[in-house]
Amino acid sequence: MTRAKRSLGQNFLIDVGFQKRIVASLDLHPEDEVVEVGPGTGALTKHIVATGARVIAVELDDDLSDALELQYSLSDNIRVIHGDALDTDFSTIGDKLPEQRKIVGNIPYNITTPLLFHLLARNARPERIIVMIQKEVADRILAAPGEKTYGALSVGVRAIAKARRLFNVPRGAFRPSPDVESTVLEIRPLRPFPLSVEEEHDLRELTRAAFAWRRKQFQKILRGAQIYGLSAEQVAHIAEATGSDLEHRPETFSPEQFIILARALRSAGFPHAAG
Repeated sequence: MTRAKRSLGQNFLIDVGFQKRIVASLDLHPEDEVVEVGPGTGALTKHIVATGARVIAVELDDDLSDALELQYSLSDNIRVIHGDALDTDFSTIGDKLPEQRKIVGNIPYNITTPLLFHLLARNARPERIIVMIQKEVADRILAAPGEKTYGALSVGVRAIAKARRLFNVPRGAFRPSPDVESTVLEIRPLRPFPLSVEEEHDLRELTRAAFAWRRKQFQKILRGAQIYGLSAEQVAHIAEATGSDLEHRPETFSPEQFIILARALRSAGFPHAAG
């Protein structure tokens, strides 16, 4: 059995039942194109290939990448890319347009958040993403406003996509067994895009500022954050324009409320560049 490398956060899914459930959630057809992130030993790959769908496998590990290339050297419907998924341009990786593509992966827990946002980059958003991630991270993505785990990740993902938990995966389904529980999450980017490029930027800036001081009232954050620096009068104007109670903390604002607030701030000339 291939030895997992802790430096790469590897935990191999060995339970065939869960392997098949993950691939089934992709609802694959022979005409589909699937990007598999971190195929590892090919536990999911073999089930995807069996559907007839075209596979693009992105694997960082030298040995595993070489083994996959050797295993599928005679197959026309799989391409192995040896490289880091965080450095991969997913907008041009395949033959189909990004919105016609599906992405699946058992994502290393140590890069989950940056990789998710990389996969959700505006020019690369696929039709759907099926990922196995740490249950705690899935809980944060799915958390409701006011819950302890609700934060910038919740707003950032759900402002541009619908997310739902498909099922949890116990530690015993992996070798080596991880220290945490896992969740298989489905993320479907919204189309048409609900936000413009500028609005997505504004929302990122607002959530970054808001949850850096999540225990403060929103009005204090807007007055104190360097990229905003609103006066008391400007805060009152924004509150009236959006119907928001800015004496509440940001953790009580839904993703939709964050979008409304970001748009009102842009209309008022914020955020401005930090100096």
